[in-house]
Amino acid sequence: IIYTDGSCSPNPGPGGWGVVILPEKGKKRELSGKVFETTNNRMELQAALEALRALPNASAVQIVTDSKYVQNGINKWIVNWQKNNWLTAENEAVKNRDLWEALDREIQRHDVQWKWVKGHANDPHNERADALAVAARGRMPLPLLDETSVHIFIGITWRQKLKIGSWAAIFRYQRHFKVIGGVVKNSSANRIHIQSACNCLETIKRRLPVHIYTSSSYLKDGAGNWLKGWERNGWHTREGKIVSNKEEWQDLNRILQEFSVDFHVIDKEMPPCHSQEAKELAGEWVETAIDDSGI
Repeated sequence: IIYTDGSCSPNPGPGGWGVVILPEKGKKRELSGKVFETTNNRMELQAALEALRALPNASAVQIVTDSKYVQNGINKWIVNWQKNNWLTAENEAVKNRDLWEALDREIQRHDVQWKWVKGHANDPHNERADALAVAARGRMPLPLLDETSVHIFIGITWRQKLKIGSWAAIFRYQRHFKVIGGVVKNSSANRIHIQSACNCLETIKRRLPVHIYTSSSYLKDGAGNWLKGWERNGWHTREGKIVSNKEEWQDLNRILQEFSVDFHVIDKEMPPCHSQEAKELAGEWVETAIDDSGI
């Protein structure tokens, strides 16, 4: 089993790919690489390509990806592209043809099955592939010294078995600080990330630029890359399904019309001190809530 993932921020921009190989026998292998100017879709393709290239012998392989673009391209589209001289149904040149052709050649050496998983859904191997891709890509320096903006450091905790979680946010504007947060039941980690951002922005009275620091790529990608497309598509995904956490995303979309907000995904291994403090506060609050309720 092989998990693959790609990352690009901004898109297009610098990107990285990550691979986690789980052989039936032997030790787990991890691979990653960087491209200085690319797109997210190219990195998803590159990850799958490099994974297959890393196998020394012909193998029966299951590749697990969170990219519908890769899964549909291989399983549905590539045969027609080849028959149509690498033109789409709209008679346009297929994007990323070089990588599709290279991937198709590698597939011929192996018996490959493709499995799609939802990204940012607590699959540990998918999360690891994502972390490898992000680390390879490199992180932009955080704008922590920007004195003209409000800085919001959000930390969350979610106990899946108990269906209870909490969030905490530390606000910093120049030398002024504020802490807010709350306990949430019967939710999910992803939903709390969105709700906490909404709650934070709604407490700001002055229309200043805002930096939000989060551990959630789901929140950053949704706010920065997906919202406009969902809105145009009637809050459905490209596959026609209703967007998960639709109401929360709609609330955030409405609030973002009033602010200039940049979302930043922190390094979990080396978070800003206020992000660490917010995470610890959220942990303390959920423990207190559990003790008080006798769960």
